[in-house]
Amino acid sequence: MHLQAALTILAATCHLATAGPAGAEIKVDKSLRLIKTSPEDAGTWMTQDQIDELAVASSRTSFIDITDIEDEGVLSVLSTPGESPSSIAARQVRYPTSLSHTDEADRLIAGVSNANPQAWLTALTNFNNRHYRSSTGTEASNWVFNTATTLASANPSITVRRVAHSAFNQPSVIVRIPGQTSSLVIIGAHLDSTAGSATARSPGADDNGTGTVNALEALRVLASARFAPKNTLEFHFYAGEEGGLLGSADVFRQYRSQGASVLAFLNTDMSGYSPGGKVVVYQDNVDAGLTSYVTLIAQQHTGTINTSRCGYGCSDHASARSNGFPSAFVSSEPFASSNPNIHTSRDAYSTINWASVLRHSKLNVGFLVEASYL
Repeated sequence: MHLQAALTILAATCHLATAGPAGAEIKVDKSLRLIKTSPEDAGTWMTQDQIDELAVASSRTSFIDITDIEDEGVLSVLSTPGESPSSIAARQVRYPTSLSHTDEADRLIAGVSNANPQAWLTALTNFNNRHYRSSTGTEASNWVFNTATTLASANPSITVRRVAHSAFNQPSVIVRIPGQTSSLVIIGAHLDSTAGSATARSPGADDNGTGTVNALEALRVLASARFAPKNTLEFHFYAGEEGGLLGSADVFRQYRSQGASVLAFLNTDMSGYSPGGKVVVYQDNVDAGLTSYVTLIAQQHTGTINTSRCGYGCSDHASARSNGFPSAFVSSEPFASSNPNIHTSRDAYSTINWASVLRHSKLNVGFLVEASYL
């Protein structure tokens, strides 16, 4: 079904409770969620089934759940095309126009391989699904936590923690390599998958098992080398992206309230489908300076660059940006020709282009090394 037609039907079937007499409390059905599909859209109250249908109809997350967003500044960014959050301007990072740590990055990149990512992706796709409201989705998050904990054990200074979410059970996972400063350089990927319900088979190999194993491989390499960064490094694995960027919204809401200093956030969503054979650096709803910096790093360490735009709320970089943090987004194919198998049972391990996955793991390591010196 065409997305706009689906939205029309959904809007007709969702509503707030009828208001009572003047001054009476208006009751809201707590099972409904407020879903925003464009900057101009004020939002539609939807059931969980309708949200799942929307995720499949849109083929990739192109909506944001704003139910729990109370900050007017964040809502303003989400409602104004092209608006740059004032908090970014207030703490603007000047990103280098040339790279100074390529030798160190290359030494670490030499240790990157697909051996562990292939084993990890097998484990992730063996779950019936990783839907954020399913029991196997929670089990998959626990698997990510346990795997990251094992990798982190190579360096006793590394910490691994879960982030609980009040609206659903699947936790996000955050790994931290402490640096000389508390300023953060972050790579992230969502760990959940969907095929239209909490029970449907959804291996989510490319969306976003590949981004998840890219981040785990970068963690493995840096932990094993006991890399000591100047800035603190974090690896984020977000729950609930397919429900409207839920996990990343919670994480970056917390960081905003804590006054965290985030120097750079690089989001990877889908790195295993690449007919074009290039790393694609997305240009919309991102920080322009950081995106130029990421492009430099990608050119240096992969040599294969393309650009694209993905529209409203297409992945977790939108959560960072709306909360005032500089973000960039990479994938393995332009949006118009992206993986046709996502959000179905066909998004399987057997379809993955491992040369592309390897490029993105190398990019993650190169980015973390370079940006650790910002």
